[in-house]
Amino acid sequence: MCKPEVIPADLIRAIPSRWPTVRHLTGSVNTAAFIAGQPVPGSRKRRSTYSVIRATPPSYSLRDGFPASSASQHLIFAGFDKVSGEVFSASMLAVSDNLAQCFRALHGHKLRASLTILGLTMGVATLITVMTIVQGANLYVEQKIANLGTNVFQIARTPFAVTDFNIIIKALKYKKIELEDMAAVAEGCPACEEVGASASTSVRARSGDKELQDVNFYGQTASMADIDSRTVELGRYFSPSEAEHRVNVCLIGDTLVRELFLGMDPIGRSIRIANDEFMVVGVMEKTGSVLGQDQDNFVMVPLPVFLRIQGIHSSVTINVKTSTQNFEKAQDQVHLILRSRRHLTGNKEDDFFIGTKESYMALWRSISSAFFAVFIMVSAISVLIGGVVIMNVMLMSVTLRRREIGVRRAVGATQRDILRQFMAESLIQCIAGGLAGITLGFLVALALRTYTPFPASVQTWVAVLGVFLSSGVGLFFGIYPALRASRLDPVVALRSD
Repeated sequence: MCKPEVIPADLIRAIPSRWPTVRHLTGSVNTAAFIAGQPVPGSRKRRSTYSVIRATPPSYSLRDGFPASSASQHLIFAGFDKVSGEVFSASMLAVSDNLAQCFRALHGHKLRASLTILGLTMGVATLITVMTIVQGANLYVEQKIANLGTNVFQIARTPFAVTDFNIIIKALKYKKIELEDMAAVAEGCPACEEVGASASTSVRARSGDKELQDVNFYGQTASMADIDSRTVELGRYFSPSEAEHRVNVCLIGDTLVRELFLGMDPIGRSIRIANDEFMVVGVMEKTGSVLGQDQDNFVMVPLPVFLRIQGIHSSVTINVKTSTQNFEKAQDQVHLILRSRRHLTGNKEDDFFIGTKESYMALWRSISSAFFAVFIMVSAISVLIGGVVIMNVMLMSVTLRRREIGVRRAVGATQRDILRQFMAESLIQCIAGGLAGITLGFLVALALRTYTPFPASVQTWVAVLGVFLSSGVGLFFGIYPALRASRLDPVVALRSD
């Protein structure tokens, strides 16, 4: 213990008793205790003097002739500069001390802090999971539904993406698109690199004693091998010669392989469609399901064979592949060719539809936007509920720690010190809950990506949003409890049990 310094009472009588520290020449800040009632050398009467003892409560002791009974008379003030003699105000706690105090308080109430963090963890985890599902669903639809590819567009009699059924009813009255239209596009569109055609319906497929209902029956031109984004996994595609001579060959999807040819090599085996036998020459790569619809339940045959079975005047869909730089130009050329062939002049409405990858995505966004908005709103409500839980727990903490607050105010803590401590406690708990929620969201995304074909992933901006959101919740819902704690009257607080 250092030697006490004697300071006249009239110098420090105006110093508020709450001020907590003394700054010495060394620059260190230490708790100061003032011992009153000592005799003044050379004076006939006792007058109050105060000794400043540099120590750290409650471990300090009184020495150098000062009676131990005087310890109960100590006062505390802000600071005293031994060089200038200036008494100055100082904050009770530095930032590091404030954080240390917060962590000690949270460590002393582990269950309360854990429940608080858990509330926000679930809210942030729900929000992260929902946004992961939204982003994953958009990517999933983009990969699965838009099988056309980036530089491919289609032309058909009926719309590709529409939510109004009346438009479909109207489109069914339009003139059919036939193979002659495809030939005209292939001949008159210099910006088009590949032109093909396709058609579809539903049939029953049988092999031996096994039968499969509602099989998609596709007819395609041989040029579709270069346009379709799907590839042949086993065997080969049918040749232009086979298509021209209407040879009964086919390619099948993975579902038919499992249902009709389980444990067997399907290449070279026969499959019956209606009254015709087809030889399997290839198996297409597995696509999986899209929104519950099996994309591998199909049989693909040459388009002339399809038209022979279903009718020569069936409407077909024209498929065009072009380069990125000529994509818009190719659509314009095809549009003019078809309007000319269908005798659409002036302001007459088109009686055909052009579909691109973006058409499917636009339909998906229009359907899913309201659905996902509700999901995000519900998850945001869960975050707000977590904030309310934090506010209530902090209010309860203020009530239970009234005596602690009163003691701290009595020995020097200012309202700002109390406010900063409780705000810091709320912010620390919210950031911890936010980080835990983000981690849980990452785990959910990892589980979805590992055990399902759903391409779920947490984007960096979503994780950053979770941290800022949890911090904002901590600040917003921690203000009222912190203000309430800082405004407690020290005398009333000290009387609390």
